[in-house]
Amino acid sequence: MSSENGRGGEGGEPEQLALIRESVRAAKVPKAKPRTWRGAPLADELPVARVLVDKGVLHLDRYFEYAVPKELDAAAQPGVRVRVRFGAGNRNVRDGRREGGGLIDGFIVERVAEAEYQGPLAALAQVVSPERVLDEELLGLTRAVADRYAGSLADVLQLAIPPRHAKAEAREFPAPPAPPSAPEAGSWARYERGADFVAALAAGGAPRAVWTALPGPEWADEIARAVRATLASGRGALVVVPTVRLAARVDAALRAELGEGQHALLTADAGQQRRYSEWLAVRRGAVRAVVGTRAAMFAPVRDLGLVVVWEDGDQHHSDDHAPFPHVREVLELRATRDKCAFLLGSWSCTVEAAQLVRSGWAAAVSASRDVVRRVAPLVRTVGDRDVARDEAARAARLPSLAWEVARNALREGPVLVQVPRRGYVPRLACQRCREPARCRQCAGPLEAREATGGLACGWCGREEERWQCAECGGTRLRAQVVGARRTAEELGRAFAAVPVRTSGREQVLDTVPGTPALVVSTPGAEPVAEGGYAAALLLDGWAMLGRADLRAGEEALRRWIAASALVRSQEAGGAVVVVAEPTLRPVQALVRWDPVGHAVRELGERAELGFPPVSRMAAVSGTAEAVAGFMGAVELPGDAEVLGPVPVPSAVPGGASRRGGAPVGEEWERVLVRVPPGSGAVLARALKRAQAARMARGAGEPVRVRVDPLDIG
Repeated sequence: MSSENGRGGEGGEPEQLALIRESVRAAKVPKAKPRTWRGAPLADELPVARVLVDKGVLHLDRYFEYAVPKELDAAAQPGVRVRVRFGAGNRNVRDGRREGGGLIDGFIVERVAEAEYQGPLAALAQVVSPERVLDEELLGLTRAVADRYAGSLADVLQLAIPPRHAKAEAREFPAPPAPPSAPEAGSWARYERGADFVAALAAGGAPRAVWTALPGPEWADEIARAVRATLASGRGALVVVPTVRLAARVDAALRAELGEGQHALLTADAGQQRRYSEWLAVRRGAVRAVVGTRAAMFAPVRDLGLVVVWEDGDQHHSDDHAPFPHVREVLELRATRDKCAFLLGSWSCTVEAAQLVRSGWAAAVSASRDVVRRVAPLVRTVGDRDVARDEAARAARLPSLAWEVARNALREGPVLVQVPRRGYVPRLACQRCREPARCRQCAGPLEAREATGGLACGWCGREEERWQCAECGGTRLRAQVVGARRTAEELGRAFAAVPVRTSGREQVLDTVPGTPALVVSTPGAEPVAEGGYAAALLLDGWAMLGRADLRAGEEALRRWIAASALVRSQEAGGAVVVVAEPTLRPVQALVRWDPVGHAVRELGERAELGFPPVSRMAAVSGTAEAVAGFMGAVELPGDAEVLGPVPVPSAVPGGASRRGGAPVGEEWERVLVRVPPGSGAVLARALKRAQAARMARGAGEPVRVRVDPLDIG
């Protein structure tokens, strides 16, 4: 290398090397590097910030105080994201301030003039963003949810506020659009009180309704019309549906009703930048209507006037992360806190929805029986005794009635075949009348113990020595049919002339053409057919009815009605065949298309037994030693009743995990704690205190606490 290229002057370093070192030196000093702020002056006013640190452990579910450096005074406003040093203790104190500890994320909740803590304070390390993402309204809602479910505020905020994306924050959002004109009642006129509900929304009212939707695809358009009526009154609206597929349908309906740019779509699979950008558009008021899946239940809609939840019985509405909040309960809280309208809609009806109507908290919005009969398909039944005598069923796993209905319907259009998922837990039933075998003490499902061969309750653990059917007096039991044995290949052999499409976990279809075809689907994955299905076959009904769970009948009816609602009306020749015992209550409710009547009767029985929703319940699960230690330490309210412990089914390696089940290879037990109405908050506080004390002691084995568990069986 020549001297002129190698050195800039005598005794100097190479020019290129100097430039590299300078660029590296500059790169090592980020614009907002976290600091300890040694000796830095504090803010002149309100020099103390109360911070919620992102530690989802119950014994740290409180605010921590930090000093605000003067340089961060303008940016460190309540609601912004910050980084703080946590866990330094009092060992490393310099110039009256704590130093050290690991960096952790958090939110500033408020600024105060004096600290309650009398010791040295650490300083805020960094303001991550000046965007105020946590306001008082969202803080109050998330705190209420955390208290209701015995969880930590930090865990709820992780569900409520999406991760930050810098490019999304830099985006400029337009001014909110002008309110649309008030709509006509449209298809809401088909329902009794339907037109009044829409008119009340447009007038700025806050009606609360439990809506039993009629079969067909109009439900999404009807939700969009209710949203438009709310926007016309100058308020915002929030719609939460269980799946991304359903969110896309409501999204399309809102676009058709309101036009482009009038609403936001919030789903977990949208990607970090797009999801945060849509969330910011709502937060800044650029849009006032939101549709989304479970994560959207905390969306910060301004001037909220209506909250809508569709299909509240779907398990996707219950969050899988602590503290496991349910969309229906969160939106009920929002309707109460914000004094806004509430709409719970479904083709079916849950027991919780029936309880809202019975208590007077909400009014029923449904169609008359004449309208229901006109738009619903014809439902026919095939019992398991008929299947046992059926030569066609033994040969092709398809009853003769179902085969005949499918053959005729395939001349007119597609036929839906609903096959239950594999892995439902079998239980026992009376051999004579097929009534499920239940415990005489708590009405839980009876199970056969492998070790002794005797009967025991799956809920309270009580052994049953001399069981007798309460319906017919029979004493002999049979195992109910479980699993899905009919496959698309078998049906393809039975109907070789038509194509067979499948929709399930591996590939979920959204729509199918209206041409003749067999569409085999698992529950919840049924695609929409153009013009509706000509018929539907609901196979292996016992697989859903035989689940050892309090909601087995309700869930089976909900799945059947959701599939049958995609079938053409009886006037257009639509027919449904359900393969289940015709005398059972859920089957009869499907035949009559009366989900409300079924829910009301279930509610009455649960009231007699003291089960939710007329009571509050919590499930405590873990190893036998951990559960026993926890239950010995918790101070339960005096009116609490403890059921169990009973064994918890463990997950199968490589198989699907069961909600509330034990980890693979571990033997867990579960205890149910039940309290009457009015004691739910006391129970939640007691469980939270016990769990917090246990975590503070550093207990090794985990204990899972879930308030209002979705599955009790």
